[in-house]
Amino acid sequence: MNTSLYPCIWFDQNAREAADFYKTVFGGVEVLQDTPMVQMLALRRARLMLLNGGPNYRPTSAVSYFVYCGGEAEIDRLYAALLEGGRVMMPLGSYDWTTRYAWVVDRFGVNWPLDVDDIRSTQKIVPSLLFANAKGAMVKEAMTTYAGIFDNSLILLEAPYPETSGMAPDTLLFAQFRLRDCIFNAMSSPLEHDFDFTPGNSFVIECADQTEIDRYWDQLGQGGHYDQCGWLTDAYGVSWQVIPTVLSELMADPERAPRVVDAFLKMKKFEIDALLSA
Repeated sequence: MNTSLYPCIWFDQNAREAADFYKTVFGGVEVLQDTPMVQMLALRRARLMLLNGGPNYRPTSAVSYFVYCGGEAEIDRLYAALLEGGRVMMPLGSYDWTTRYAWVVDRFGVNWPLDVDDIRSTQKIVPSLLFANAKGAMVKEAMTTYAGIFDNSLILLEAPYPETSGMAPDTLLFAQFRLRDCIFNAMSSPLEHDFDFTPGNSFVIECADQTEIDRYWDQLGQGGHYDQCGWLTDAYGVSWQVIPTVLSELMADPERAPRVVDAFLKMKKFEIDALLSA
C-alpha cells in the first residue's frame, strides 16, 4: 500500500498483541512491517502504525478511527468484536445522522466509531479529530490550515451546527477533508470532556527529500512546539511525525539500523544527509 500520510497509535510494549487483535477483528489485514518497535498494518485500504513507545502516553478519545461498515451485518459484527475487553462510548443504535451507529473503545484504549453507511472511497477507515472544550469552534480553522499546508488537499464536506444550537455562526459540527492520499474527519463537541490531543495518537508524514521535510516541519510546527526524532505538535495540539521516506529502508538494514537510530536520537528535525552517512 503506497500512502505517504497515515495514523500512528502509541502502545506500551503491546503493539504486537494489538496487531494480532486487529487482524482477528478486521480480517484481510496485511502486515507491512513487524519489528520490536513498530507494527505496520494495512487494513481496509488504510495504513496504520502501532508504535511501542513505552508508558509515557496512551491513546486519547480526541482521535478515533471511523469505520464505514457498509451494512448492518458488518457493523453488528465489528461492534461485538471490538467490545471484547473494551467499553461503550455510544451504544449501537439509531441516531439523528444515521440509522445505525456506535462508538467503542477497545481493550487497548483505541477509539472506533462505527457507521452502517459506506463511504465513496476505497479508504474505509478514516482517522477523526474531535475538537472539544476551548477548541470546539476550531474545526473549520484547523481544516483550512491543514488544507493550505498539505499537497493534494481537498475539503469534501462541511456540516455546520443548526441555527438553534446557540453556537457561533458557521461553527462546524462535522467536516471531512483529504490531505495528500488520506481522508480525515473532524468533529466538534459543545460538551466538556476530560481529554485532548496527545502524542498517544499522531500522524506520520513521509517526505521524499529534505525540502519537503523542511516545509512540513516549519509550517505544521508554527504556533505549536517541536520535539525530538521528527515529532512536533501543531497549534491545535495534534501530533505529527515528519520523516524521510528512506528511513524505512535504512532501518531494514540490521547492520546499519543501530547507527541510524543513534543519529536521529540526536535530532529534532530529521536531516537526511546525516542519516545516509550514519
